[in-house]
Amino acid sequence: MSKERRREELLDAARRVFAEKGFHEAKVGDIARAASVAKGTVYLYFPDKRSIFSELIDHLFLRLSGAILRVDTDGDVINQVKHNIRAVLGVLLDDPDSMRILFAHAGGVDPTFSEKIDAFYDGLKQMLAESLEEGQGLGIVADGDPRLYAAFTLGALKELLTEVTQNSEPRTREALVEAVYGLLESGYLRQ
Repeated sequence: MSKERRREELLDAARRVFAEKGFHEAKVGDIARAASVAKGTVYLYFPDKRSIFSELIDHLFLRLSGAILRVDTDGDVINQVKHNIRAVLGVLLDDPDSMRILFAHAGGVDPTFSEKIDAFYDGLKQMLAESLEEGQGLGIVADGDPRLYAAFTLGALKELLTEVTQNSEPRTREALVEAVYGLLESGYLRQ
């Protein structure tokens, strides 16, 4: 097996373990068992569980940022915005273990863990604020503070995803896309 493939298997196992046990309760031995390798094998790839966790969060951020397309105002703006909503929801809903890590186990007494989660959300907020500021220049986002709009949007998205994961009433992805778009349309989005 290639080193890259083994590394991915270890990250997949760690994601499952962190989602099930939380960062604090998870041990490197748990990750090794979940990956069906010796504990020493994990240490060949990662110095400690914080580095594994950090890589998982960084990878999720890259997947989210890569899912968003730049809106072309010469095209169908509404469908492009809905595509971006759909893409972000897809990244998160298709990876329920990462969602559990972010939402269910986000708090804690470990400062390094909390700093990494905070940095993740700050990065998302910055990325979204920059997109919103660009949207203001294109005339598709209302005037106002893009950082506050970004905070509002992320807060709403977090609550929506928490509702989806904790509610037994299933909702289709398209219903979620329409709900988020409707919220944005009645808020800062202009067409």
